[in-house]
Amino acid sequence: MKLLVCVSKTPETTAKIAFTDGDTQFDATGVQFIMNPYDEWYALVRALELKEAQGGSVTVINVGPASNDTIIRKALAIGADEAVRVDAEPSSSMFVAQQIAAYAKKEGFDAVFLGKETIDYNGSEVGAMVAELMEAPFVSYASHMEMDGDTATITRDIEGGSETVEVKAPFVLSAAKGLAEQRIANMRGIMMAKRKPLKVEAPVEADDLAVAVHYELPPKKGDVKLIDPEDMDELVRLLHEEAKAI
Repeated sequence: MKLLVCVSKTPETTAKIAFTDGDTQFDATGVQFIMNPYDEWYALVRALELKEAQGGSVTVINVGPASNDTIIRKALAIGADEAVRVDAEPSSSMFVAQQIAAYAKKEGFDAVFLGKETIDYNGSEVGAMVAELMEAPFVSYASHMEMDGDTATITRDIEGGSETVEVKAPFVLSAAKGLAEQRIANMRGIMMAKRKPLKVEAPVEADDLAVAVHYELPPKKGDVKLIDPEDMDELVRLLHEEAKAI
C-alpha cells in the first residue's frame, strides 16, 4: 500500500501560550515545538504497522517552513520511508488541506492518515477538507482499523459509544487514541533518517477562505474559596448562585 501521513508541528504540551502583534500572532519566543501527538503516536504508527504487515511505503507530508525539518526527520527516524515538505507558511486549515490534497492526488496514494486534531488549535478541520478536495471517503476519530486487500474495516468513536464502518481505498482517516501504540525512535532509526529523502515542494495556488485575525486567552481563574465541610448549605448556595454548576 502507498500511504501518506500528514504531520504538524505544535507547541510542547507545557508551553506557555501568549500572543504578539496586537494578539494576531502566536508568540513562539522560548517555545519548544514537537510533532503533533495525534499525528505521531496514532496516525504514523498505524500506517507503519500496515506497511510492515502488507508491504508498501509510508510518506509523511508537512506544510511549513524549513524550520519544520527537524520534526519531519523524527517521523523518518520512527520509520517513514520518505518525507515531503510543502514550502509555505500555513495560513489556514483550508490552505493546508489544499496543499496536502494536491500532492496526494498527484502521487496516487491509497490512504491518507492524520491525527484527529492538532493540540494547539483543536479544530479537526484538515482531514475532512482533504477528503472533500480528493473526492474520497473520510472516516474520523478512528480507534481501530484492519485492512483486507483494498477494504478497510474501521471502528470510530461516536457520542456515547463506537461504530464500525467499511471503506474502500482511497480514503482519508483521522486517528484517535487507541489506533496504535506510541513508538520511540531508536539510534539506528535516527541515523537512517539522515539518509532518507526529504523533498521540498512548491505550494500550489490556493485560496484562504477564512483566516484567523485575532486571538484571546481564556479569562483567568478566580481565587479558590474554602468552605467549612460542615456548612453544606453555603456550598450549595455558592455552586448554584456563583458557579452556576447546579
